[in-house]
Amino acid sequence: MAEVSTVPPEHGPSLNARVFSSVPPTVLVLLGIVSVQLGSAVAKHLFPVVGSFGTVALRLFFAAAVLLLVWRPSVRLSRRAWTVVLGYGVVLGLMNLCFYLALARIPLGIAVTVEFLGPLAVALAGSRRWLDVVWVALAGSGVFLLMEGGGELDLAGLLFAVAAGALWGLYILVGAALGRHTTEGNGLALGMAIAACIAVPVGVADSGTALLHPGILIAGLGVALLSSVIPYTLDLEALRRIPPNVFGILMSLEPAVAAVIGLVVLQEALLWSQWLAVLCVVIASAGATLGARPKN
Repeated sequence: MAEVSTVPPEHGPSLNARVFSSVPPTVLVLLGIVSVQLGSAVAKHLFPVVGSFGTVALRLFFAAAVLLLVWRPSVRLSRRAWTVVLGYGVVLGLMNLCFYLALARIPLGIAVTVEFLGPLAVALAGSRRWLDVVWVALAGSGVFLLMEGGGELDLAGLLFAVAAGALWGLYILVGAALGRHTTEGNGLALGMAIAACIAVPVGVADSGTALLHPGILIAGLGVALLSSVIPYTLDLEALRRIPPNVFGILMSLEPAVAAVIGLVVLQEALLWSQWLAVLCVVIASAGATLGARPKN
C-alpha cells in the first residue's frame, strides 16, 4: 500500500512537486495533449529523412537522456516497483513505434482518432450504466465514418493505429501503477530509458548515420521535449491525483486537437465525414465524462 520513497519525511515535497501540486490535474492533462500533438506534427517532418523508426529512436533517446539528467533516479527500488517500471518502459516503447508507423501512413487527426479508442475503453471499462452503450456506439460510428470517408486510407496504417490505441489504454493503467510505486519523475525516467533501449537499436538499424546529422539531432531533441518529456511528465503527475478512468475521459479532446494541428501545421485536410468521425469520438468521450462517477 505504501509508496516507495527516497525522500526523508522531514524534508517535505521538492520544489517540482510543489509546482505540480499547484496546477489542477485537468490543466496538466490538457497541456500534455497540446504538447504531444505539436510534437507529432514536428516528427512527421522527419519521416522523409530518417523514417518512422529513426524518429522514434531520436524521440525516446533524447527523452530518456533529459529525464535521467533531471531526476537522477535511484535504481534502489523494490522488486514490485521494478516490475512496474519495466512494464511501463516496454509499453511506452511499443506504443511509440506503432503510433509512428501509423503516422507515416495516415493523417495525424485520423491516427489519433483511431488510437484514442484505447483511452476511451479505459474510461468506460467496468461501467454498468446503459447510457455508456450509447457512447460506445457513437465512438464506433466515428470509426465507421473514417473507413467510409477515406477510400485511400492505408489499411496497415489503420491497424498500427489500433495497436497503438490498445497500448495507450495499457499505458494509462500501468502509468497509474507507476505513480503509486515510485516518487516524482524517477519511475518515468527509468521507464523512458527502457523504452529507448527498445527503440534505439531498431532506429539505428533502419536509418544508420542519417541520425547523426546536426539538424536532425536538434529536431529530434525538440520532438523528445514536446512528445515525451513534457506530456509524459504531466500525465504522470496528473495520474497521481486522479483515477485512470477519469484520465482517459479527460483525453476526449485529443482527436480534435490532433486534427486541428494536422490541418494547421501539416496541411492535412480531412473530408467532412472524417471531421464528423472525430466529432463523434469527442462527443462520446464528453458524454462519458458527464456521467462518470468520481472515485475516492
